[in-house]
Amino acid sequence: MLFRNCAGGVVFYGDKVFILKNEKGEWVLPKGKIRNEFLAHETAVSRVREETGLEVSIVSTAGETSYEFFSITRQRPVCNEIIWYIMEAKNKDFVINKDEGFKDGGFFDVEDALKLITYSQDKALVSLSFKKYQKLRDKQVAYV
Repeated sequence: MLFRNCAGGVVFYGDKVFILKNEKGEWVLPKGKIRNEFLAHETAVSRVREETGLEVSIVSTAGETSYEFFSITRQRPVCNEIIWYIMEAKNKDFVINKDEGFKDGGFFDVEDALKLITYSQDKALVSLSFKKYQKLRDKQVAYV
């Protein structure tokens, strides 16, 4: 089995979360493979920018997920292990990277996004990340 280390972002703007529709019609979060010369947080920010056009800042860690699939091109099983970060978009201007195979995407109310997101572990990640994001945001407001 091929193991790949990846990183991605759960991106919020206000009370909305950003999700993408991939070439298979699945609603997912932006992520990508960590290349040798990059750290996980650098990869996460870079992949979010490449896939969505969004400028983001990392607010906190979100957790880790993993999944396995059979790669037809590699003719072997692959396990993606993903480190996730809670991110805040600097604005809501995005551009879906169609060259990467994405068909659609945007900011959705969290409840609506949870209905669209394809994989249950991504749904749980978004739900938990939103709660953590709200707490961090509320603390920040309290100090202002």
